Amino acid sequence: MRLNTRIIVHIMGLLLLCNGSFMLIAAFVSGIYKDGVTLDITLAAIVTMLFGVMAMFYTRGHKKEVKRKEGYIVVTFGWIIMSISGTLPYLFSGAIPTVTNAFFETISGYTTTGASIIDDIEALPEGILFWRSLTHWIGGMGIIVLAIAILPLLGIGGMQLFAAEAPGPGGDKLHPRITDTAKRLWLIYFGYTVAETLLLKLAGMSLFDAMNHSLATLSTGGFSTKNASLAYWNNQPLIQYITILFMFLAGSNFVLSYFAFTGKVQRVLKDEEFKYYTSFVVLFVIVAFLVVYLKADVQISDFHPMVFGEMESAFRHTLFQVVAIVTTTGFVTADFTAWTPFLTIFFFGLMFLGGSAGSTAGGIKVMRHLLIIKNGLLEFKRTLHINAIIPVRYNNKTVTEHIVYNVIAFFVLYMLLFIIGSLILGFLGLDFVSAIGGAASSLGNVGPALGSLNPLSNYNSLPDAGKWWCGFLMLSGRLELFTVLIILTPYFWKKT
Repeated sequence: MRLNTRIIVHIMGLLLLCNGSFMLIAAFVSGIYKDGVTLDITLAAIVTMLFGVMAMFYTRGHKKEVKRKEGYIVVTFGWIIMSISGTLPYLFSGAIPTVTNAFFETISGYTTTGASIIDDIEALPEGILFWRSLTHWIGGMGIIVLAIAILPLLGIGGMQLFAAEAPGPGGDKLHPRITDTAKRLWLIYFGYTVAETLLLKLAGMSLFDAMNHSLATLSTGGFSTKNASLAYWNNQPLIQYITILFMFLAGSNFVLSYFAFTGKVQRVLKDEEFKYYTSFVVLFVIVAFLVVYLKADVQISDFHPMVFGEMESAFRHTLFQVVAIVTTTGFVTADFTAWTPFLTIFFFGLMFLGGSAGSTAGGIKVMRHLLIIKNGLLEFKRTLHINAIIPVRYNNKTVTEHIVYNVIAFFVLYMLLFIIGSLILGFLGLDFVSAIGGAASSLGNVGPALGSLNPLSNYNSLPDAGKWWCGFLMLSGRLELFTVLIILTPYFWKKT
């Protein structure tokens, strides 16, 4: 079976057009603030859109069919093409002058990782800051899901793209037509973003900061407009509580939000993953809070100023950091790696949890952990009752063996890539703690890590090779491994 390369190039052109359009929005914001980079961002948009138009023009008359192979290629290379073109505003404006650093910052944005190489964020022009946040927002719900809503206008079906964008369990659809599903998800995503912007503005943020942090929160990205991230507002608890709420929502399945808005609240409350997701957050907050509040070597004064007293301050910061790491948002209000050695290991473990399937969060995902644990426990029964058929059940439904095998394979590949990622970062000169922290954070799209990559630092100290490698880990984690790794196998390129 030959690849339909013309449709692949055509969709790449469409994605470049979309990316250029978002750059024009950033240029508009730049013009409002008169920050001196409006023409640079506009030029970047024109160049990006020009290449998009050329790609679409020269592939007109293509066969309008996207099969599974083309779907995987479009998703993976679409993300790469968007990241490459997304570097142009940084390069043209001189905000990030080197290609390696600009690509790292861009792919960290699109994959909603939130790891940064910028030492002084507050010195950047408003237009560049807004573009930086937009890369999060575009990548959050998925560039390809956006394209699915547009492709029918060109007569192209998008089911194969959706399968590649969200492999594994959890493929609940809101509507039989995948296009309508994409539109509904984007509507919820956009609505949450507007709601958080308004609430943050009312709570005391400037409109510009509120917009940027909403874009970063709903995408579970974590780019901030302040060097201190959300710690900048430590004396305004309401701002941090609002951010916590929307981080939690962004880390839950967006399909459940749709059910809630349409009056099907029981479906939300009965959803097994949502119950465990909520329970995990509550449990982890209690554990972290007790350690922070009771351990003598944790200075509550580190959370200064204490608006409502030591207990509230300790609770708020532990709640914030647990939700930020579980949902892989990566905002910080304090350096959690300095609290206690126990909590350093504790938060490192949370980097592997992830949010819900169908959310914008990274990581392994709660659903996969549940299926692995359930299958592991059932192995005891299967050992005693060799001839019995004991299936894994989820939401009172039998899970097929194919999905169970897929989840186990995903977990094994995830841990293997984490080990390889750590080894390579160690080979490039990072110490043990920084290497394992950087690999776990990049693969899980978390952002802040451990050691030299802790929440109060950034990734600028990485050697160039380390930045490219972390970029690969970010992309693999964002596209849930299979979509990227399958393209690297010889089998994928064999004609069938």
